[in-house]
Amino acid sequence: MTASVGLAAVDHVQLAAPPGSEDALRAFYTGALGMTEIPKPPVLAARGGCWFAAGPVQLHLGIEQDFRPAKKAHPGLRVTGIVEYAARLGAHGVEITWDGDLPGHRRFYAQDPAGNRLEFLEPDA
Repeated sequence: MTASVGLAAVDHVQLAAPPGSEDALRAFYTGALGMTEIPKPPVLAARGGCWFAAGPVQLHLGIEQDFRPAKKAHPGLRVTGIVEYAARLGAHGVEITWDGDLPGHRRFYAQDPAGNRLEFLEPDA
């Protein structure tokens, strides 16, 4: 494989959510997480769900009829100012679970309104 061929970046992470959860997802991802909702292409918008971005990070929430949140699978989201970010989520009523098991990082877990597990981490200074 040549140097110009190969994976370059993660474009987005797709999570699932139950039908009718878009308003709660919008409140969480834009309000608590501070992301911006981005428009879905019309053909995809007809399927429901919503997409969000913060800088180069994109999370896509798609509707799944028989939705059940994954117990272990999750995106790992790198943040700056993790203590302040956790406080921001807490102020929005989000339950935070700190985890000190990853050497060289501070991290916590939270769930979105659909029950999707989210990991937030920041390398130690």
